[in-house]
Amino acid sequence: MAMIASKCPEVTVTVVDINAERIAGWNSGTLPIFEPGLEEMVALQRGKNLFFSTDVNDAIRDSDVIFISVNTPTKTYGVGAGRAADLRFVESCARQIAEVSDSDKIVVEKSTIPVRTAQSIKRILDASSHNGAKFQVLSNPEFLAEGTAMEDLEAPDRVLIGGETTEEGLAAVGKLVDLYAHWVPRERILTTNLWSSELSKLTANAFLAQRISSINSISALCEATGADVDEVAHAIGCDSRIGPKFLKSSVGFGGSCFQKDILNLVYLCEHFGLPEVSNYWQQVVEMNDYQKRRFTQRMLDAMFNTVSHKRIAILGYAFKKDTNDTRESAAIYVCRDLLEEQAHLAIYDLKVPASEIYETLGVSEDDDRVEVCDNAYSAADGAHAVAVLTEWDAFKDLDYTRIYNSMPKPAFLFDGRNILDIPALQEIGFEASGIGK
Repeated sequence: MAMIASKCPEVTVTVVDINAERIAGWNSGTLPIFEPGLEEMVALQRGKNLFFSTDVNDAIRDSDVIFISVNTPTKTYGVGAGRAADLRFVESCARQIAEVSDSDKIVVEKSTIPVRTAQSIKRILDASSHNGAKFQVLSNPEFLAEGTAMEDLEAPDRVLIGGETTEEGLAAVGKLVDLYAHWVPRERILTTNLWSSELSKLTANAFLAQRISSINSISALCEATGADVDEVAHAIGCDSRIGPKFLKSSVGFGGSCFQKDILNLVYLCEHFGLPEVSNYWQQVVEMNDYQKRRFTQRMLDAMFNTVSHKRIAILGYAFKKDTNDTRESAAIYVCRDLLEEQAHLAIYDLKVPASEIYETLGVSEDDDRVEVCDNAYSAADGAHAVAVLTEWDAFKDLDYTRIYNSMPKPAFLFDGRNILDIPALQEIGFEASGIGK
C-alpha cells in the first residue's frame, strides 16, 4: 500500500487494522516489521496520502477499492487440519464490508487463498449487503519476497489481476490495471479469470519450494558421495532450461508462504480427487522437514552423539536475511530439536526481538537453557559449537579467529546456509562443515 501511495499521489490510501498496537506502530518511527526501504517510504507518504487507522468502518465507507490482506493460516482444527487454509478472517472481512458499504465497491483479494475463494467472497457480499451496494471481486496476488519486497514492488516481473469476464468484471479489472500502470509497464500487467489468478499464486510458491527441496535432496547425496552441492547447482544452473535461481542448498526453507501454500495445494488436490498429484506436492514439504532433521543429526554425529548441557551458539533466527519474520523459520525447528537433546542455546539475530525468540520456542525468559544475546561474539563465547541458520551478510564478516579462541576445543561450526568459507575456517582450527559438502 505504501508503494501505491508513493506512485499514485492523487490516490488516498488508508490501511486499517483492528489491532490498535499494530496501527500505533505504523504511525510511529519504529514500524512493526522490518523491510529494507519500507520505513523511508512510509515516512515520506504518511500523513500525505497514506494513513493508518483502527476505524475500519469509516475506511470501508470512504473507499472505492478495498484490498483484503488478512492472514490465511493453515487450519489447526476440523476438516483439512494441517493442510487447508483457514478462511475465517477473509469471511469476517467480507461480511463487514457488506454490512458497512453504502456504495459500489471493488474488493481485491491480496491474501493467498485457495482456488474459488473469490466466488465465496462474492456470495457473502451479495447476500449480506443491506444498502443496495454492488460488488466486484478481483484477485491480485503478490509475487514478492521478504527482504527484497520494495525492489519487487518497484519493478515487478509481472502484476497479475484476475476478474470475472462480465462487462462489470472487465471494467473493475481495468480500474486496477490503470492503478498499477502508474509505474508498471502495461505489458507486465497480466489479466486472467479469477480462478487462474488464484491458482497461479499457489503454483508459483509450490514451484519455488520444489526447487529448494530438489537441491536439498541432492545435498544429502553430495555428502554421501563427496560431491559439492554448490558446484552441482552451478553446473545445472548454467543450463538455460533450468537457470540458477532457487538452487541454493540450505537447512531448509521457511516463511509464511511456501509451506502453507503447498499444504493448501495438497488439500485442494485431495478435495478434487487427485491423490497422485497431492502425494507429489506433499513430498516437497516432507523433504524440507527431512533437511532440518538431517542438519540437527549431523551436529549430533559430529559432536560425539551428544549435546547435553553443551552451549550451542545459534547465529540467525529469522527465516531469511533482511527480515524479522520468524514464521516457519528453520532455526525454530533446529533449536527445538537441540533443546530436546538438552542443549543450552545462545541465540543471536540482527532483527528478531528476544521476546519473539522465547515465545516461538515455548520457553520463559528465565529458562536457563536459552539465552538471547546482543551480538555474535557473546553468543559464541564458551560455545562448543556455532550453527549459522540465517544468511545475514554480517555473519560473513565476523572475526572467526576471535570466535575460535573463545570456544572449548574441538570447536565445531555448522554452516546451515553455505555462506562461509569452510576451508578458511578449517585453517583456523574449526571442525567446520556446510550443507552438501
